[in-house]
Amino acid sequence: MTSCQHCGRESPLISQALGLCVDCIRSDFTEVLPLIDKAHSRARKPFDLPYTPPKAEQGHSCHICVNECRLAPGERSYCGLRINRENKLAGATADTGNVSWYYDSLPTNCVADWVCPGGTGAGYPQFAYSQRAEFGYKNLAVFYQACSFDCLFCQNWHYRYSATKQSKIDALELAQAVDARTACICYFGGDPTPQLPHAIRVSRLALERNRGKILRICWETNGSMHPALLRQAAELSLNSGGCIKFDLKAWSEELHIALCGTSNKRTLENFRLLAGYTERRPSPPFLVASTLLVPGYIDKEEISGIAAFISSLNPNIPYALLAFHPQFMMNDLPPTSRRHAEECLAEAKAQGVKRVRLGNIHLLGDYY
Repeated sequence: MTSCQHCGRESPLISQALGLCVDCIRSDFTEVLPLIDKAHSRARKPFDLPYTPPKAEQGHSCHICVNECRLAPGERSYCGLRINRENKLAGATADTGNVSWYYDSLPTNCVADWVCPGGTGAGYPQFAYSQRAEFGYKNLAVFYQACSFDCLFCQNWHYRYSATKQSKIDALELAQAVDARTACICYFGGDPTPQLPHAIRVSRLALERNRGKILRICWETNGSMHPALLRQAAELSLNSGGCIKFDLKAWSEELHIALCGTSNKRTLENFRLLAGYTERRPSPPFLVASTLLVPGYIDKEEISGIAAFISSLNPNIPYALLAFHPQFMMNDLPPTSRRHAEECLAEAKAQGVKRVRLGNIHLLGDYY
């Protein structure tokens, strides 16, 4: 049982990492912001990552993501990848990326596998090798070891140990990993956003090398990239039969800042931008959304706002609600309860989303 440091309320659904209940974050954000900042400082200090996006009065600017870091000489970017050396940005580039990769047999446990060609055969024969799941084929899973957010509940937080390391994988080398049984490339992490120029270069090289074959380009992202880069990624996915999966982490901007360290305005604007592409290729789905149901924080109210937003753009956009497993700074919270998940599922449907499901149901608990 943890007490909210602002209102004194006690609950097993208040994480010690924040020490704040969801009501205080939503209603008294300005007053509790110093506590939120401390939580994110504690989360980043062990990995030698800047506590906030650098905003030097004079310095070199990066415009790849929403943080738009402006680095004084010697300063490192929020994602940890770039540093100002003699007024030049050093680190990850379009040619080299801080990345690891592996092959994942299809169908995979991808968040979009319930609607994508690899898991269902959607788009056959133009975009899929089979009318059903693509057994015998594989996905090239590309894990980018950096992120533009600072999610206290991060499910893949170990990437932070590598975020400040030098770039190491050449774009052509990664493109050459696509072989005759590779049906798709999926970029995730961390997040591909801070290294999107590299992923775009890899994709173009891989598609050129495999011209005439099915090779879907897919993304799992927080959606915080510059819109110009997003448009390039969108065209790659649209034309190849791939999808872009946005993790819509919260509806309330205040709660998003508390949980993820950054505003969600860019993410929502970018999601709206992509929704305009959906009618160009209804099948297989081009745009997919997901939300992690963090107990005590991502509740029915948050899902209601997100689902209504999705429905207003296109009610056929697939939406996955994912069960939370205790991780990283929020390892003191319980898994998502079945009651919580079913309540949120019903709310998403009530807001008009036509294609919505529960994911990671094996993680659901039967309490709270």
